[in-house]
Amino acid sequence: MRAFVLLFLLALSAGAPVLPAPARAADAGFVRFLESIWPEARDAGVSRGTFDRETRGLEPDYGLPDLVLPDRPPTGAPSQPEFVRVPADYVKESTIAGLASRGRRLLGEHRSTLDRIEARFGVPATMVLAIWGRETDYGRTPERHDGLRVVATQAFVGRRKAQYRTEFVLALKLLDDGVVTRKDFRASWAGATGLTQFLPSEYRAHGVDFDGDGRVDIWRSVPDALASAAKQLADKGWRPGVRWAHEVRPPASADCTVGVPDVREPISAWLDAGFAPVGGRALSPDERAEPASLLQPEGIHGPSFLTTANYFVVKEYNFSDLYVLFVGHLSDRIAGGGGFATPWAASTQLKTTSVEAMQHHLTRLGFYRDKIDGKAGMLTRAALGAWQKSAGVPVDCWPSEAALRALAVAK
Repeated sequence: MRAFVLLFLLALSAGAPVLPAPARAADAGFVRFLESIWPEARDAGVSRGTFDRETRGLEPDYGLPDLVLPDRPPTGAPSQPEFVRVPADYVKESTIAGLASRGRRLLGEHRSTLDRIEARFGVPATMVLAIWGRETDYGRTPERHDGLRVVATQAFVGRRKAQYRTEFVLALKLLDDGVVTRKDFRASWAGATGLTQFLPSEYRAHGVDFDGDGRVDIWRSVPDALASAAKQLADKGWRPGVRWAHEVRPPASADCTVGVPDVREPISAWLDAGFAPVGGRALSPDERAEPASLLQPEGIHGPSFLTTANYFVVKEYNFSDLYVLFVGHLSDRIAGGGGFATPWAASTQLKTTSVEAMQHHLTRLGFYRDKIDGKAGMLTRAALGAWQKSAGVPVDCWPSEAALRALAVAK
């Protein structure tokens, strides 16, 4: 051993090359996956030089959510706060109040730009600011993941491989075109990037050069990022002049099982059935004629809302009721509105695996026909309420441990 050390030191003094330590073995499956992408990247206009440079040494990140790995349960939902936190925790008053205060300051700071955005796309300035606030805290909390690594990993072992295969190719194209540098291409665990969080495909479809500098920069240009968010909502069907939702007090006879998107009635019909807007505000004839669905995020226990078409447009930005409630409520608060009139009631939320079990039971019993995803959304809550009604037990449309235990033995 001593002789080896002496020879090593002599080699250093003589300037002889020292062999590097053995490199960690590459993930062979991932390497093959990357090689399979090249024809699609080439067809999309990505140069071979960019492809080789950006994929050289690229490794999957198996710590990301939403992955399906061999011999392990799917990851992801436990890390998605929209689906595992009770509403009072997700739409936290202190958080909303702080973001609303800063949003009002930014409303004044960017008034001219926001007025032009609203005039062009029909989306209120407060709604655009609310999206910016929710996504990146107005740019103060940029994402920490390598965007290219994220979309590559999701394409390789994610639950939505086909979608992310396209996102990976488009991400390479962004880098090839010099739209963004790899250093600045930071993203969420799902690959969303920029001040207002776009996937590469969304950037391509909805990106706007609003500051007139000849490039669409959603990472550093506030006008570009806000206008791109507004255009995305407009492209997905935003209706100017229509509120996202109205908080209401339901009548004692309200049926929580009708709280699904397919049950849509003019707001006037809901009012005639006993639903009352909070605060006693009178609705205009146009508002009364607007079709709406009932949303009760905590079943019969918490606030209730009549949601318009614009609610579901925002939901296309992030497919979560709590996300839309956060953004819509923050928009209202920036505009000077108050807090929710009805307090949130739930103190616990079922774990993702428990919600999945509930969905399996409801499917077995013929009440649920949607995907098993562990997310207690509108359809799951309504299906639970329908089963509760058929079983002759109290109907509350809220997934709980007690409801899960009852479902497990139901026939």
